[in-house]
Amino acid sequence: MGDVFKRFGGGLGTVFTALVLVWLAGMVLAPNITMIDYALRPNLPPSAIGGDQDVYSLSNILYLAGEDVHRAIFFKTIWASALVAFITFVVCYPIAYWLAQNATPNQTALVLLALTIPFWINEVLRTLAWYILLAFRGPLNEALLAIGIIDAPVRWFGDAGVLAGMVYAYILFMLFPIYNAIESLEKSQVEAAKDLGASTWRIHARVVIPHAKAGIATGCVFTFMLAAGSYVAPALLGAPGSRWFTQIIYNWFFEGGNWNRGAAYALVLLVLCLVVVLVTLKLARVNLTDVAK
Repeated sequence: MGDVFKRFGGGLGTVFTALVLVWLAGMVLAPNITMIDYALRPNLPPSAIGGDQDVYSLSNILYLAGEDVHRAIFFKTIWASALVAFITFVVCYPIAYWLAQNATPNQTALVLLALTIPFWINEVLRTLAWYILLAFRGPLNEALLAIGIIDAPVRWFGDAGVLAGMVYAYILFMLFPIYNAIESLEKSQVEAAKDLGASTWRIHARVVIPHAKAGIATGCVFTFMLAAGSYVAPALLGAPGSRWFTQIIYNWFFEGGNWNRGAAYALVLLVLCLVVVLVTLKLARVNLTDVAK
């Protein structure tokens, strides 16, 4: 904060600081405090709010523990989000390494532009494009039928469709942090490892990945959190057997009319996601300051 005042002076620095504090209070603290308040209070008619029954309790949160179906969907969402992060990393790491270490400036600019342009379109429209692609009579089935790989159209909707849609939707959140981290790696380190006889696998395991672990952790955190909180992809590409926990929260709010229970479910998801992220950063030995860079 001191750097802000040194750079912009007392008056302008105070204005910028005040704007940041207002933004944090209005967009971060207030919504979360309201969600906690709703989660700990019962769902009552307007006439009963503030009465004897309007007391704080953990009943809405404990309700999740007693619902076997909701609890199973909750844990499935967590591990599936981790799987999305892993698949996205597997897809993005070779691309990021090639862009940072082997591609020419023109190739890098062209590839990054080609990856970025589709994201100028709304997420709903991009997911609908996947909906068309994976449709029973869509281009994917038509191509596979023409090649002869399948004999009849396949229903791709479900867990596979949701995973594919999410990997595509969040690929840039994994690619850019890894690319930025690998770009700072001196090529001479890789060349030295090759001269010493290290295999390609050993070079990546001992040189590249340790150097880029902050970028990898950042990408995994972003991708995991976005996947766990996603609603569009599961709603459009999922099937009855592949429900996401966010769909349960949506149903409590807009179909069940129980905002308090929906807030409790959202709070549980938020807390567990934060725990998973912090544990992951701890195991990877990466600080939050490294992720924030």
